[in-house]
Amino acid sequence: MTTAILFGSFFLLLAIGVPIGIALGSASLLAIAYIPFLSFDLYALGLVSGIDSFTLIAVVLFTLAGSLMAQGGISRRLVAVADRAFGRAPGDLGTVTIMACLFFAAISGTGSATVAAIGLAMIPALVERGYDRAYAGAMVASAGGLGVMIPPSVVMIVYAVAAGVSVTALFMAGIVPGFVIALSLIAYNVWKRRGIPPSDTVLTAAGGSLWSALNQAKLALAMPIVVLGGIYSGIVTPTESSAVAVVYALIVSCFVYRELPFHAIPRMMLDSALLVSAVLVIIGASVAFGRIIALERIPTELAQFVLSLTDSRHVVLLAAIVLLLIVGTFLETLAAIVILTPVLLPIMLSLGVDPVHFGIVMIVALAIGFVTPPLGANLFMAAQVGQIPFDRIAARILPWVVTMIVALLVIAFVPWLTLVLPQLFLDYGG
Repeated sequence: MTTAILFGSFFLLLAIGVPIGIALGSASLLAIAYIPFLSFDLYALGLVSGIDSFTLIAVVLFTLAGSLMAQGGISRRLVAVADRAFGRAPGDLGTVTIMACLFFAAISGTGSATVAAIGLAMIPALVERGYDRAYAGAMVASAGGLGVMIPPSVVMIVYAVAAGVSVTALFMAGIVPGFVIALSLIAYNVWKRRGIPPSDTVLTAAGGSLWSALNQAKLALAMPIVVLGGIYSGIVTPTESSAVAVVYALIVSCFVYRELPFHAIPRMMLDSALLVSAVLVIIGASVAFGRIIALERIPTELAQFVLSLTDSRHVVLLAAIVLLLIVGTFLETLAAIVILTPVLLPIMLSLGVDPVHFGIVMIVALAIGFVTPPLGANLFMAAQVGQIPFDRIAARILPWVVTMIVALLVIAFVPWLTLVLPQLFLDYGG
């Protein structure tokens, strides 16, 4: 009965137009009121603990950094380089956008921050190039999922702790699958844009050649190097690197390019806070929602039911993927990792599935939930930064989700893609 109240009220509230975060919270409160041994303190604790995270600071700061980049001349120069280099290539600026998400994922380590930073810069450019705004938002939301697939990734660290595997091996194992997902998204965009000639319009006044654009954008192009260099040298954590990105963007925009007036900065900080606040409400409410799901043992019972139907490794792995895709739609990713890893991993180990390989499969499958309605934190963030009605962007996301699922199946059933780098550089033997 609790499950029916929880999900029934959630879908009913969504159907009548209640915002996602409020619908999640209201459904959780109704379920708590029905369960006699629970108090409303559970919801308050879930809401607070969901957003009381050092990692989430990166979402806020990278959102501000993206805004500074967009309005301070950095993003415009990056778009100019992309326009000169890839403007006439298949998929033109869409290819650039997806690769930018891939690269930025290695800076932020989070999906929402990637969507915010790249979306603020690229969605307007994509629209100007002739892309439908909802299609462009769906593209950025999908590619933003790379934020948890490419190291450094907080989700990978949580799985490594839960599964007792090497964090280094897991980081290295995520590189090739991340590129597989990115190339799949690029391939879909190229196919979708087939028959459409590259635009002859110039997005920015970047000079007459690629070299001229590169010269004008050299400080903008150095920003990822500065941020990534700080992370991989051990000077800063990925979260601290978001502060480095803000400071770097601020110095370049205000003192070098001089395109960002000082009086505009407070307003940009306020706009960034308002933009992120809606996403934080969803994250906090989803933690409370997930705790009730865990108390009701819904994921555990569902996993045990599905995985008890057969002992075939491939069938069980496929069933686990289906389960993870469903759970990822409703449950916050870190909570899903903590809840499901103790349930699924022993079964996978008994069938001979490598724990690092399964970890990457699990993370990618749950990451697809980032862009799958009704929760879809990345989808919501893309709708916010792109000023797109949520129903419009949700209607355009299905082909991107299907593309990612196909790539996930390739990753799942070709373990070599995941294990080749750990085996080559770490002498990982499984």
